[in-house]
Amino acid sequence: MGFLGSMRGVAAVSGLFCAVASAAAWAETVNVAVTDSAGTAVPDAVVYAEAAGGQTLPKVMTPAEIAQKDQQFWPFVTVVQTGTSVTFQNRDKVQRQVYSFSPAKVFELTLYPGNAAAPTVVFDKAGTVLIGCNLYDQMIAYVHVVDTPYFAKTDAAGNARLENLPDGKYALKTWHYAMPAGVPAPEQPLIMQGKPANATVKLNTGIASD
Repeated sequence: MGFLGSMRGVAAVSGLFCAVASAAAWAETVNVAVTDSAGTAVPDAVVYAEAAGGQTLPKVMTPAEIAQKDQQFWPFVTVVQTGTSVTFQNRDKVQRQVYSFSPAKVFELTLYPGNAAAPTVVFDKAGTVLIGCNLYDQMIAYVHVVDTPYFAKTDAAGNARLENLPDGKYALKTWHYAMPAGVPAPEQPLIMQGKPANATVKLNTGIASD
């Protein structure tokens, strides 16, 4: 190979290493813990990071599904990026009429049992959409639509992970279905600098038990 060939090989490997290292520093994870003011974990809270430094966020829009089973919606809370399509699948044995009158998305669907071609709704406006069923008033679900691909939902322990955040400045926001309607999502600054980050969020008293 010779000296020149060897140096070219070293340079190629070095360049590849730098590219991998740069990619690793470019996208990191944020671990978020959400509690109420009494310190109780808050499940089903939506945490999301919006751009605060002028950067353009990618459009991912991974399709989602909400199912109807045993007179309940599954999942109870869904979070999607603006422009995402959500499929509604009826897994009960009776016909259902699913609807929403929320300003962020008004729609009405007839869902047939075992329908292979389940209807789909595109959620094209940020905001909270309350979904109901005409047969059972207690049968409700929420779709929270956000203008960012960096979002997650807290588990039973109140923890969530935002994956693959590029370096930059963000506003970390939190929403929960028990928050009063029209109240802005509380937010805090978040700066990503090539390493994982941790954040804690404390919501109003009583949310965890509602």
